[in-house]
Amino acid sequence: MLFNSYEFIFFFLPFTFFIYFYFLNKRLITSAKGFLVFASLFFYSWWNITYLPLILSSMLFNYVIGNSLNENLKKIKISKKALLTFGIIANLSLLGYFKYSDFLLENFNLAFDGSAPLLHLALPLAISFFTFQQIAYLVDSYRGETSEYDFLNYALFVTFFPQLIAGPIVHHSEMMPQFASRWNLAKNYKNIATGLFIFSIGLFKKVVIADTFATWATNGFDNAEVLNLIEAWVTSLSYTFQLYFDFSGYTDMAIGLALLFNIRLPINFNSPYKATNIQDFWRRWHITLSRFLKDYIYIPLGGNRKGNFRTYNNLMATFILGGIWHGAGWTFVFWGFLHGFALVIHKAWGKLEFKLWSWLAWLITFNFINIAWVFFRAKEWRDALKVLSSMFSLDNIVLHPVFQSKLSFLGEYGISFGGMFEDIHGSKWSVVWLLVVLVLVLRFRNSIEKSDSFKLNYKTVLFSSFIFVISALYLNKVSEFLYFNF
Repeated sequence: MLFNSYEFIFFFLPFTFFIYFYFLNKRLITSAKGFLVFASLFFYSWWNITYLPLILSSMLFNYVIGNSLNENLKKIKISKKALLTFGIIANLSLLGYFKYSDFLLENFNLAFDGSAPLLHLALPLAISFFTFQQIAYLVDSYRGETSEYDFLNYALFVTFFPQLIAGPIVHHSEMMPQFASRWNLAKNYKNIATGLFIFSIGLFKKVVIADTFATWATNGFDNAEVLNLIEAWVTSLSYTFQLYFDFSGYTDMAIGLALLFNIRLPINFNSPYKATNIQDFWRRWHITLSRFLKDYIYIPLGGNRKGNFRTYNNLMATFILGGIWHGAGWTFVFWGFLHGFALVIHKAWGKLEFKLWSWLAWLITFNFINIAWVFFRAKEWRDALKVLSSMFSLDNIVLHPVFQSKLSFLGEYGISFGGMFEDIHGSKWSVVWLLVVLVLVLRFRNSIEKSDSFKLNYKTVLFSSFIFVISALYLNKVSEFLYFNF
């Protein structure tokens, strides 16, 4: 079930909200939490009920292992380290089987000229997210940073529907106390108003902005055989903004939905395209993933405590693994490599104590991110090379015929006149949209900043109502969130 669907917005959400608080009003706290877990599992199963046993068994397994790590294990003669290792391997094996089996088989066949049949397994929804979330729980249990939580609260921690499918990757320390708190068991009308406000912004980001760019990005990457220079840049920038508004829109909706139930999810985006260096970008983009990579991979590898060379290696390893987490393909590995290498350069550059102008630092950072996204989006290497080669080729410039009368002399330099956006089914409005959203992400406050200063008045009601109605008119289009694939 998608957040941007009629069945979710007009049936599932109001029904779940009212039944949950009905139980709470009757002081049936356990029933209310049990119902919310059931509703979340129903939400998860809507896509494919076949994978319901998968998340249930994963949740039960990790709860038992986590609680065991909090106990004295001398009676059963097993070390906590061995139990933790077993738990992590079991989680990664489950993720690896569904997500990476075909990738490994393809590369095995390629390397050894084999013919092992591919499994063609469907990737279970949210498996990357709930796996990482629970690995963090096991590691923290091993460190003695967790308590023996009530199973119902743990089940909510894993399955809570606003963050279940595509994050944020929540941490037990910020969620479990909220589920256990009695202060969160009554309706909070300020939270409801703020939640609906943020949800409306996120819905608009997704169905109006992201899905508009999706058309040009898809045509450019997947359908067009060749691209001219302008089409290539519109293609890459369209995906850059599609991904941002798609994922940040989902996160806004998740945060807004959670607030309806008095739960505060962590911030996952903080205007990442305003970043003036790559480190700043990763402090703003998918913040909860960055936190996980730092706390559970980079620091355990040694972080920056063992000299420059080791620091650079740790950065590369962390981001290559981050690339692999996003998808089973060499393009994802290379994308992770690019970001790791960029962070190494940033670290080395910082030691020179030489600063660029802010506008130039932003320009370099933004263009690097945009170029790296090409590999992230491309289904195959040739798709990435098609877009990139056209972005930097000066022999395929095509201008609109309206300019031909005054700029015909440019024909001597290989510039032609014709359909500037024909191959991606775009128009001059494609460029207008790109410029508008560029100004939007650079000059305006983001949704979290707006929510911090939110006040319920006729202006905010009108604004929320307007963008919600506009968004509702787009709900009949077929669209899915990009991060469902990861």
